[in-house]
Amino acid sequence: MKKTLLLLSVLVAGSFAVKAQDTVKTTSDAPLVIYGSVDTYYKNDFSKHANIQTSFGSDQNSISIGMIDLGLKKKVGKASFVGEMSFGPRGQEQSIPDASAGSLPTGVSSYHIQNLYVSYDVTSSFNLTAGYMATFVGYEVISPTANFNYSTSYLFSAGPFQNAGFKATYTFSDKVSLMAGVFNDNWNTYKSNSSTPEVSTFGAQLFLAPVKGWTAYINLASGKYSGTVLDLTTAYQITDAFKLGLNAARKSGEGALNYYGYALYPQLAVSKVVTFGLREEYFKAKATNSGSDIGIAPGNSVFASTLTCNIKAGPLTFIPEVRLDHTKNIDAFVKSDGSTFTKSASQFLLAAVYAF
Repeated sequence: MKKTLLLLSVLVAGSFAVKAQDTVKTTSDAPLVIYGSVDTYYKNDFSKHANIQTSFGSDQNSISIGMIDLGLKKKVGKASFVGEMSFGPRGQEQSIPDASAGSLPTGVSSYHIQNLYVSYDVTSSFNLTAGYMATFVGYEVISPTANFNYSTSYLFSAGPFQNAGFKATYTFSDKVSLMAGVFNDNWNTYKSNSSTPEVSTFGAQLFLAPVKGWTAYINLASGKYSGTVLDLTTAYQITDAFKLGLNAARKSGEGALNYYGYALYPQLAVSKVVTFGLREEYFKAKATNSGSDIGIAPGNSVFASTLTCNIKAGPLTFIPEVRLDHTKNIDAFVKSDGSTFTKSASQFLLAAVYAF
């Protein structure tokens, strides 16, 4: 049986090698694409304390840096790769929890691998990808260039940032595609890291584009170490000026925090360079297995309203933002005296993001 499997593996590898050689001979060498971003921000919580503990942009009353994000990608024929790294607190916070306090632990480098994967188009409709990838779950992402708001939602902060594994995607048409894959046992790490390392997480994504301007992603990630997340991400460009987005998710099982919630994202462009957007989020923290690092204790819920403006100046975007969070059951925030707790927190933020 082992000899048969070995022979089949050699034949398959040989077939791919022959196809790859033929492709290289008949396809011009594509250029290496360099892309990325640089971001900086100022944030001030009106209580004079860093109350809101969602990911990134946590420094209080400080002109601070986010990260420089550097990516490389190239495709020759059917084969491609993506390599992307970040340098700075925004990137490192994904793997070092203490970074959210505004500084990195002594001796820890401030770089982080964002993406590192290879991909092969078996056909024009069928793609295989393996490596370390930004997660397919959720509305918001790590890079500030792909988010309208600079501060992040509770749903983003509690969910996965990245997954390492192997996935296959089949595109039925420009309106429907399906991805399925297997991933390492835990989130946000490029290798298995449980006590008994396993490739034990299943992931799937159904993409739908019902009408022009409307996209929807139904996502599932389920593993015995990280738990199960069911997620809906959808956006509809209703007019040239008005866009409406929605993220709804529920997480159960193992992992740091179980939760459910939703976030609504209406956006209105008032000119070619100025767009206003509102994020209205409800987040309910449930059971936790190893503690919560977003400041919302199990049994508590929070309503978060974030008003953001994007002002474009070529590749540079200025982002003024005002945010108000209010918990329902438990006082989760600190007042200006530093010792009295309250249910509300508010902050102002001004960020600048340069994309290249």
